[in-house]
Amino acid sequence: MHDQPSPGGLPWIALAGPTASGKTALALALAGRLQRPVEIVSVDSALVYRGMDIGTAKPTAEERARVPHHLIDLIDPAESYSAARFVADAQAAMAQIRARGALPLLVGGTMLYFKALIDGLDEMPPSVPAVRAEIEARAAARGTPALHAELAQVDPATARRLAPGDTQRICRALEVHRISGRPISDFHRDKEAKAPEGLFLSLEPQSRAWLHERIGLRFRQMLDAGFLDEVARLRARGDLDIDLPSMRCVGYRQAWEALDAGLSGAALRARVLETGSAATRQLAKRQLTWLRGMPWRVTLACDAPDVLEALLRAAGLAAGTETER
Repeated sequence: MHDQPSPGGLPWIALAGPTASGKTALALALAGRLQRPVEIVSVDSALVYRGMDIGTAKPTAEERARVPHHLIDLIDPAESYSAARFVADAQAAMAQIRARGALPLLVGGTMLYFKALIDGLDEMPPSVPAVRAEIEARAAARGTPALHAELAQVDPATARRLAPGDTQRICRALEVHRISGRPISDFHRDKEAKAPEGLFLSLEPQSRAWLHERIGLRFRQMLDAGFLDEVARLRARGDLDIDLPSMRCVGYRQAWEALDAGLSGAALRARVLETGSAATRQLAKRQLTWLRGMPWRVTLACDAPDVLEALLRAAGLAAGTETER
């Protein structure tokens, strides 16, 4: 991603990290302390959906009023969103932000989006509808975990990166292998990762237990805030199903499955808390794996008591501006 530096420093700052690592609060704190005006660009594949607020931990109206946010509430949950569309939307938003003399602050945990924005999109074979339809039919008949096991045989690197229930990406990886005879991970390696022109800050816990505790707490808070009612409303629409990208977002799939099982009351809450928290822990593990593949990142311990001060120092010095005291 080639950018012209905005007046006074970097073209952008990124704040990435696994779910529940404190990105939103730290981003708002950073935006409030830098001397330059800041606008946040969401790098989150779940925040693009309207009506999915609680389960995605979407920034509140008050938080969005404090600092301008972009790429939130873009589409309906019945629609799909791609990395290619994200790159186009993000580049347009960043150009507009810089034109206003502000600093784009990229905040999120969808590492594929970060990679696409920084490295560019991979040039791989286009989809072949007949091949894709055959693979999706097998997924429907045998279940996605069976196809994940198949992927592990031909492309173990990609299989390790994808969740066993990620139907869309597993089918795409198998399709690319079928068409090209090469694992999709080969196409990712063809493009040597380059250091970005902006500052990429990575929130990573020193203690995995700390992150797991935060994930459990946040899931309980979402349940208290009405997450199950939110999923029930989405199910009641009648035009959504569990295999849509929106409903595969972590937490939503587990809640949908528990509702399909006929659970209610305390049993429903307990099941979703257990399965949703477990799925979120797996997501965080995959996010951290992505981040460790970015050797140029600047790592900040998100469970350190002085993480905000460390963030302000890194961002303020790199941006060429003092932070407010």
